[in-house]
Amino acid sequence: MEALELARWQFGITTIYHFLFVPLTIGLSLIVAVLQTMWYRTGKHEYLQATQFFGKLFLINFAMGVVTGIVQEFQFGMNWSEYSTFVGDVFGAPLAMEALIAFFFESTFIGLWIFGWHRLPRLVHLGCIWIVAIGTNLSAYFILAANAWMRHPVGFEVNPDTGRAELTSIWAILSNDQAWSTYLHTVSAAFVTAGLFVVAVSAFKLWRNLRHNDTGTPGVTPPERDRPLFRGTLRLGLVVTLLAGALVVVSGDHQAKLAAEYEPMKLAAAEALWETEEGADFSAFAVGDVEEQYNPIDITIPEVLSFLATGTFDGEVHGMTNLQEAYEELYGPGDYIPNVFVVYWSFRLMMGLGLFGIGVAALGLLLTARGRLPQQRWFYYAAIAALPAALAANIFGWILTEMGRQPWTVHGQLLTAQSVSPGVSLTSVAISLTAFTLIYALLAVIEAGLLWRYVKKGPSHVVPDKHDEDETSAGDRTDAGTSDVPHFAY
Repeated sequence: MEALELARWQFGITTIYHFLFVPLTIGLSLIVAVLQTMWYRTGKHEYLQATQFFGKLFLINFAMGVVTGIVQEFQFGMNWSEYSTFVGDVFGAPLAMEALIAFFFESTFIGLWIFGWHRLPRLVHLGCIWIVAIGTNLSAYFILAANAWMRHPVGFEVNPDTGRAELTSIWAILSNDQAWSTYLHTVSAAFVTAGLFVVAVSAFKLWRNLRHNDTGTPGVTPPERDRPLFRGTLRLGLVVTLLAGALVVVSGDHQAKLAAEYEPMKLAAAEALWETEEGADFSAFAVGDVEEQYNPIDITIPEVLSFLATGTFDGEVHGMTNLQEAYEELYGPGDYIPNVFVVYWSFRLMMGLGLFGIGVAALGLLLTARGRLPQQRWFYYAAIAALPAALAANIFGWILTEMGRQPWTVHGQLLTAQSVSPGVSLTSVAISLTAFTLIYALLAVIEAGLLWRYVKKGPSHVVPDKHDEDETSAGDRTDAGTSDVPHFAY
């Protein structure tokens, strides 16, 4: 084993762990903003409770996402200095914009939102959470634009004297079709995950209420008055999931067509397609022989792959064997085929687990129509299980994206083997990998414990605050609803 292998493992573990929190942060920020807006507009106490309840869960997740994300940037300089040297002028530009613009909005206004209860006018306080939500999604765009550049490098030129990539057009990077398409696909998947998080939490609380009604055992359920609140948040989560799920499917189709154009090897590996074909079939299940480069078992759907890749049923899709030959002529000798097993099954697990969550959302909307609550226990089990399924779907999506690009860090420009720091030893990477893994395991326990504690506790029940009653009477709010404001502290 070489330092390169462990460095890849370390960055992979860091990225996957970090990406457990990113989708929830992106989606929950907007969901909490919507809930607070609904409270501001209607004055209904349930919206206030939902805002503070899911706001706490959002903040716990936000803090963990920031902590784990910072570590990734250190690894660029520690384990991947050759990569940083080559692409720093280009790759660093969107990341700098993310830090100076988007993250500034997030960090500043999230503080104002946390400590602004009772201190800021309600409309200003509402604006703070909306700025956080906008900043969070803007931050995602800059980061995804940098990642998309690695898969379709544009807006740069290599200086022949220094051997480094130099930025020529930041607009080319930010308007890269891989960037906006990846953003739509990733962020819509994030809203599916956040929606299913709200669904899972709401379903859990309602399931405990249902169990209480069946057993008559006191003390195992949230108060009866919480039922309308969690039915409302359940419906909200189901709607968010279904709408975002539709965008996932549409953007995923566009991603497949971009892969056929810019990353044909990844598409071929995701379908275990060895030879170039016209009217290529979509592989539903395959068992492949990588050494012999063929699939002894391959259950396919006729011509669907060509339609996904080209928009026509008779379109040509390049196979891995033909691409390997072409890449050897273009880039020189080497193995340009990624890990077919990992890429193939990551693609199917991403789709399968994601569609499971979307299916639960569609079924849930039917079961909760006309003010009803599902009485079937299996629905609550499925709703809770949909959350880890969505998280896993996001992870497999990133594995597909990153492993499908191998052996390149920057497609066609820089190999992964050329990107690792020359002075990093196997021992140093092993020590840091072990340390980070143990720390992340501890943080995972803390995160899970905090989320479980607040989910189990449920929303706070508060009484009107005299200060806020006076504020409402003075015309601070335009609606005539309740003036209940939580004694909201973290």
